Amino acid sequence: MADAEAKLRKRDRFKARARRYVAVPLAVRTSDLPKRAASAVVMLGIAAAAVWLGGAVLAAFIALVALACFVEFARLVLKATAKIPFRLAGLIAGAVYIGLAAFGLASMDLYHLLAVLGVVIFTDTCAYFAGRTIGGPKIAPKISPSKTWAGLLGGMAGSALWLIAFAALAHNTGDFVQLAEDFGIGRGEAALWALGGAILAIAAQAGDFFESWLKRKAGVKDSSRLIPGHGGVFDRVDGLLPVALIVGLLSGTGG
Repeated sequence: MADAEAKLRKRDRFKARARRYVAVPLAVRTSDLPKRAASAVVMLGIAAAAVWLGGAVLAAFIALVALACFVEFARLVLKATAKIPFRLAGLIAGAVYIGLAAFGLASMDLYHLLAVLGVVIFTDTCAYFAGRTIGGPKIAPKISPSKTWAGLLGGMAGSALWLIAFAALAHNTGDFVQLAEDFGIGRGEAALWALGGAILAIAAQAGDFFESWLKRKAGVKDSSRLIPGHGGVFDRVDGLLPVALIVGLLSGTGG
């Protein structure tokens, strides 16, 4: 009996030491980071190939993404309300919203397309890191508990810096984008680009909030399970839609 208890105590001490030296948080042990990373690589590869090929391939890719997005949007609307008039209004509004954004993207030249994609990427990335690093007050915790004012400001700063750099270092030749030989804009123009980037970042975050609100109304976490580790297509393009819509309309391609 004494030998058995000694063995148990020895085993418990061994387990305690193992936990101390190999302490892996539960969030890491159960993380879907590898799955998310693999899905992100595939998505970026497909999107980059479509942009590189351009023409009919890019148009077909945008149309396919828009269709998948609308199907998910419609699913959320049908779950969010049982009232027929509200459903019809939501479906019509969603078709116009997603359709105009997709048409704007498909009609853009490469210069504006890269600018839009950069705005969304830098907004999301900088907002994430600023929000996680700084924290602070939430913007609308009942809609999106993770979104903070610090994250929004970080996203605005990232988008502004991206547009300044892009406008200074890239020239629009119509068919392709040519790199500049030097930093080609003055302070006044840089300020305007920064303002535009900040405004578009707010639009991107608004698109994110809109989808979060709709998902809460529908009582779901993701718009679908189509993309492993990422949810649905709507989850990935919620911030892109308003930015594409605004830039498309302002550049004359969305109307």
